[in-house]
Parts: sequence; C-alpha cells; structure tokens
Amino acid sequence: MKTVKWGIIGAGGIAKRRMIPAILKEEHSEIKTVMQRHNPEAIAKEFNIKSWTTDVDSLLKQEDIDAVYIASPVYAHKEQVIKAARAKKHILCEKPLALNAKDAEEMLEVCKKEGVKFQVGFMMHYHGAHRKIKELIKSGKIGNPVYARAQLSCWYPPIEGAWRQVPKLGGGGSLMDMAPHLYDLLEMFFGPIKKILSLTGNLVHTYPVEDSATTIMEFKNGTHATVDTFFNIPDEASKTRLEIYGSRGAILTEGTIGQDPGGRAEILIKESDSGYDPMQDKDIPSQFKPLEYEKRDLYLEQAKSFVSAILNNTTITENSGEDGLHSMEVVDAAYRSAKSGCFQEI
Repeated sequence: MKTVKWGIIGAGGIAKRRMIPAILKEEHSEIKTVMQRHNPEAIAKEFNIKSWTTDVDSLLKQEDIDAVYIASPVYAHKEQVIKAARAKKHILCEKPLALNAKDAEEMLEVCKKEGVKFQVGFMMHYHGAHRKIKELIKSGKIGNPVYARAQLSCWYPPIEGAWRQVPKLGGGGSLMDMAPHLYDLLEMFFGPIKKILSLTGNLVHTYPVEDSATTIMEFKNGTHATVDTFFNIPDEASKTRLEIYGSRGAILTEGTIGQDPGGRAEILIKESDSGYDPMQDKDIPSQFKPLEYEKRDLYLEQAKSFVSAILNNTTITENSGEDGLHSMEVVDAAYRSAKSGCFQEI
C-alpha cells in the first residue's frame, strides 16, 4: 500500500509530544520534513527525520509531501491552511481551527475548491472510553440522556511570550483553548447543540484573556449539559471528570478527557423502575461497576483515520473541516453569550 508522506508545520508543543511519535508509529506514514521557527534541526535529529526548515513556504514546495499536520498557534492557522490547500496538500489541523467562524469558513471553502482532505484535531473522539460511551447511549442502556457535565481545567499562570494569553494570537482564553474539545465530545454523544449560555471572566490571573469559563447548553434532543474550563485550578485538583446521566443510570469517568488513553470509568444501569423513594437516602453502598474499554493511542488513531481517507480517497466523516467550522460557530456563540448575558442559538 502507498505511504503518505507528511510535513509537520509547528513541530514543537503538541506535535513534538504527541503527534510526531504517533505518525512515526502509523504503518502507512513517513515524515519527510519538520518546520519550526525555532531550532527545528534539534527536533528533526530527535526523531531521526532527515529534512527540516524554518519556513512554511519551503516545506509546501516539496512535491513529495502529500499531507501536512498543522500545530502552530491559532492565529497562523488560516494562512497556513490556505497555503497548504493551494499547494495541494491534505491537511490535518489542530483545534481551534481559526480565530473565528468566518476565517474557518474561508479555510474550508479553499480546501473544497482545491480538492484536498481537511480534518480537525479532535483526538478525544478516539478515546476508548468515549467510543464505548457513545455506543451505550445509542443503545439506550442508560435510558434517555438528560444531563452531562464535562470538565477540562488546569493551572496556567502568566507566562512571558505565551500566545494563548494574547487575544489576537489565540482568540481567547480558557474557553477558546479547551471548551471546543468538550463541546465537540458532547455533540458526539448527543448530537447538535441547540442553544448555549456562557460565563467568562478573570477570577485569578490578570492577563487579557479569560481564565474562567462555564457553559450551559441544551441539545436538540433535549439533553442539558454544563462545560467548565478554567486556567486557574491546580492540575492536581482538576480530575477532568465526565458525567453522563440518563433515566436508567449514569456513566462517570475521570482522566479520560485529555491526551492520554487511560483514566477510569464506571457505570450504573437500573434495569427496572422501583418507584419513587421518599427517603432519598444517598448514604448507601455504591452500585456503580467498572466500565471496561479498549486503551488506544488517541493520536495514532487520529493519524490512522486521516491516512485511511487519503489512501482510499474517501470522504472524511469524523472530525471533518465542516465539523471544525461548526465548532467555531459554537465558540463564537459562546463568546456572544458571555457579552450579552443571554442564551445564543446555534
């Protein structure tokens, strides 16, 4: 089978930690060149990649590169995606796709015009627990889904030169950086969001983007949910919890929201309705049982999905460019809500 030859645009950060190792493990992939503005030679040497550059244009001129992975700061995504599309390179771009939905729409239009594959990096779709949860919800095991909560927070103090803390470079703070993953994950479970209400602010840090964001949403199927994303909670205190509640039970996880394949999950399914209990005694032994799921490298699975679409010339149906645009429309609505104090329709 043919090999997809990759170029990496923005080879530091998440690319270096996660995606480059994953691509190197993908059996039908080869990394030809890494691009990074600062010290790309060291990254190339670390991963035994022969070619490196500090310039995007020189990478895109290489005819033997089939696809690019873009992991640069958000403000650079639009220009780099459009250039890559016009160079006829297939594109896997990190989230958020752009600074706003308008830019994301333009990027998608160019990719369609040039006939290249366009995928966004929502790698949490590939977590074994999340795949299992989707199956359980679809099968009706926990009854009608009624409420969910998704948490992704960390400690992110002021750092000199941090582009995520500059509005024109990152587009926003904790909401922009982390909430898209959770909005997307919950839509994977429940379908499209209908309306959204968001609170943002700076409760601890004084940089010009928000360090706090809480979102309330209603899905078109009626399910309610909250998403909490904060840059001001110690890492040790944030368990990245996912909670799914239905009319016949619940699924709870810790540590599945993130970059690793691990974490733990538990499930409670009530097979029959025992009627109303007026005592409402909650001080009883837990009836939750461990939920088993396949441990899988999220980034490797993401690379496999993208490579398969290229080699088989199939339409990207999961984490497509259209999904990335939709995500930006949800984010834009969340920021409008934070300013207006009112629900926003999606």
